[in-house]
Amino acid sequence: MTTEANSGPSAQVHVFTSAALNYLPKVRVLFTSLRKYHPEWMLHFLLADERPSHDRSSDAPVADEVRPDFDLSKEPFDAIVSVRDLKIPDWQAWAFCHTLTELATAIKPFMLQCLLAAVKTGDKVIYLDPDIAVFSRLDDIITVLDSASIVLTPHQLQAEQGLAAVIDNEIGSLKHGIYNLGFIGVRKCEEGQKFAEWWSQRCYYFCRDDICNGLFTDQRWIDLVPGLFADVAVLRQSRFNVAPWNITTRVLEQAEDGGFRVDHQPLGFYHFTGFDSGLHRVMAAKNGDNNTSLERLIRWYELQLESSENRSGYSPAWAFANFSNGEPIAKEQRLLYRFRVDLQQAFPDPYAAEGFLKWWQARGPSDFEAYRLRRSQPNFFLTPGYLASSTSDYSPPSLRDLWRRIRHQPRSAAPTVKQGWQRLRQAGWRGWLQLLRRGHLN
Repeated sequence: MTTEANSGPSAQVHVFTSAALNYLPKVRVLFTSLRKYHPEWMLHFLLADERPSHDRSSDAPVADEVRPDFDLSKEPFDAIVSVRDLKIPDWQAWAFCHTLTELATAIKPFMLQCLLAAVKTGDKVIYLDPDIAVFSRLDDIITVLDSASIVLTPHQLQAEQGLAAVIDNEIGSLKHGIYNLGFIGVRKCEEGQKFAEWWSQRCYYFCRDDICNGLFTDQRWIDLVPGLFADVAVLRQSRFNVAPWNITTRVLEQAEDGGFRVDHQPLGFYHFTGFDSGLHRVMAAKNGDNNTSLERLIRWYELQLESSENRSGYSPAWAFANFSNGEPIAKEQRLLYRFRVDLQQAFPDPYAAEGFLKWWQARGPSDFEAYRLRRSQPNFFLTPGYLASSTSDYSPPSLRDLWRRIRHQPRSAAPTVKQGWQRLRQAGWRGWLQLLRRGHLN
């Protein structure tokens, strides 16, 4: 156990969520529900949404970054922090490497670091997804954090019984992560701060939705946490993080007073994941066994969102969705920029239409096809998400290095030679010409 003093009654609790402006109605529902039961906690809205400045000589926000709709005196949260405020290295180009979901999750550990640095030893920081609602006090989580450095909630607490549920839920957890990162709690202590730094480093380079390569945004990394860090607690109370992926093993019911209970305990918080797409209702219907209380809970959330949406008055587009000329950024463009360190170095401001977009229009589709084919090969290798001017010991293999390795292979290493030739072929004719011109194929 860590030796730092526990929090005691004077410890502060800071809660934050991360989302773009299109999730503002959900953020309001989350923090309204949380403030009802914990008015003493500090609530922070981490905004994964900012108008990128195309003036590289200045880091000042442009005029439309500040939205007049945010009057904190009328909002259920205490502070707004944007991605710019986190001081992430090369944050604009780094943001380009991510989809909206990837960015909203990638910035979470950086916010955790900032909050832990600002509070006193023993204080707690909790993250909650914006599509969560709180239904009772969460004092028992704080009690666990008095001695634990990190607190997690697993997707499942009990083994599934039916094969369909095993496929949907248990195998789903093996792909997406054992622990659900809709919640995490961290105490300010030496171990908690070490974890925040480690998680930030991993998410800076490898926060991506790439299940085939063992990654699912920020979440799969947490599978390693109980082995890498001390004093990690796993919440086994079924009243926390109730969701369609675990409703098969929990009894949700509505009490006479209108409140909801899980396994005869007050519902702590419920996770309405996949609500906008309709997937939440599909999985709730499949796993909920016609539970009328679950249907009432979902209907309650719909009504809360409708009320919150009426307050917004707009549905803003994501600030990182377009190039400087207004053309939408395609997922393929983000993927290739993230994979190709040479592109990151050539175009440090990928949003500029006269830079990366112009290059893409000339060469992008063919180069992306080469990347797509490379991904299909068994010897495909990941590259860090962003490296242009960041300190790293990573050096991507060059064609020259690959050729040198092939030339020095003995005849008995035929499979390795074959793989090397495949890698060279995937580089395309431009790569071959480059080597020939430099005299590296002699």
